[in-house]
Amino acid sequence: MKNKTLAAWLAFLGGPLGLHRFYLKGLGDVPGWLLPIPTALGLYGIERARLHGLDDGLSWLLIPLLGFTIAGCALVAIVYGLMAPEKWNARFNPAAATDAPAGHTGWLTIGAVALALLIGATVLMASIAFSFQRYFEHQVELGRQISQ
Repeated sequence: MKNKTLAAWLAFLGGPLGLHRFYLKGLGDVPGWLLPIPTALGLYGIERARLHGLDDGLSWLLIPLLGFTIAGCALVAIVYGLMAPEKWNARFNPAAATDAPAGHTGWLTIGAVALALLIGATVLMASIAFSFQRYFEHQVELGRQISQ
């Protein structure tokens, strides 16, 4: 029996490592193994920015990968948490009754959804703002080089 509350928390807290996918689909899930790649690249971008400064072009391309991965996993946690129990059990517990307790929504599920919404939206907006800021600063610098 796959528990909806546990899946929502795993998607929110361990989603960038693919933990929710391994819980729901097993260790043979290819997207679960691919999720740590953008996470690791984003962390590498943060380390490059720490070492070389924010003017490092590669770092400002890599850092948003981490933010978008976290935001995407937060969205998955929201979807899992808000999924109807009948749909949850039909999809992840096909042998169980449609009203099995594993698909029910409790306060812990709502907590996962609320935190995923709060943190996911914040990370997404920060990633978008960082990306656009770095892009436009780069364009201004190119314009200055052309004008000289």
